[in-house]
Amino acid sequence: MNQTDTRKETLEFNKLQKRLRRNVGNAIIDYNMIEENDVVMACISGGKDSFAMLDILLNLQKAAPIKFEVVAVNLDQKQPGFPEHILPEYFETLNIPYYIVDKDTYSVVKEKIPEGKTTCGLCSRLRRGTLYSFAEKIGATKIALGHHLDDIVETMFLNMFHGSRLKAMPPKLRSDDGRNVVIRPLTYCREKDLIKYAEHKEFPIIPCNLCGSQENLQRQAIKAMLIDWDKKTPGRVESIFKSIQNVSPSQLADRELFDFVNLPLAREGEREEYEFSEAIVSSTNIDESMFIDVTNI
Repeated sequence: MNQTDTRKETLEFNKLQKRLRRNVGNAIIDYNMIEENDVVMACISGGKDSFAMLDILLNLQKAAPIKFEVVAVNLDQKQPGFPEHILPEYFETLNIPYYIVDKDTYSVVKEKIPEGKTTCGLCSRLRRGTLYSFAEKIGATKIALGHHLDDIVETMFLNMFHGSRLKAMPPKLRSDDGRNVVIRPLTYCREKDLIKYAEHKEFPIIPCNLCGSQENLQRQAIKAMLIDWDKKTPGRVESIFKSIQNVSPSQLADRELFDFVNLPLAREGEREEYEFSEAIVSSTNIDESMFIDVTNI
């Protein structure tokens, strides 16, 4: 690579880095994700997304107008072949506080779920329970997860197609018992940007050996669908995400979100300008004398 190419690559990366930091900063502000004196438990799996999240949070920590702590936590679920040395060594190079939490959820899942059945549900519950309880133990006030914009949109379609629910991943979530708050700082970040960022940063990414469960296969199919849409119509995925931020309950069909039962007529007061007001009835078989004249009511 010559000097010109190197300068161009550096310029492109600087733009990418600035965009990602801005997106994370905006998400934190929009959803009040991090507050003064928060202890943020950054959950690091060893994948590109959580590495990028940690890197950006540590950078923002230095420049933020508020004080907050970042503690890196990895949950070692004892999956066969998981390289246990990589994350501790990486955290040591960053000189940041960290914990490696050992919890053999892999064996539990294998024991409870029959071969060929979906393991994601139980695995997720076990992982979530462990992280929630550990956050309390170390006094963490926020649990940061590395889900990005594409994950959120994919989850919405996954729930629509396979769960008959209009549900995604919220940028910020309080646990059902109210004891923990989960944040997703990468909410406004695209996966394609995170891929480029991780490649340039050369994070020690731990390969993801997919378990082959049905949910993962379904998610991959949805991911492929969205990639195809994005190629044909750039910006479509962002548009879908914005629709999640701009919900109109009265234009949907959920009776819990909107009271469709009690919608009485309300013709008192000033009338809106309807297009029909200038129209002329040219033909009818209705006796108009039966109508009530409400123009003077």
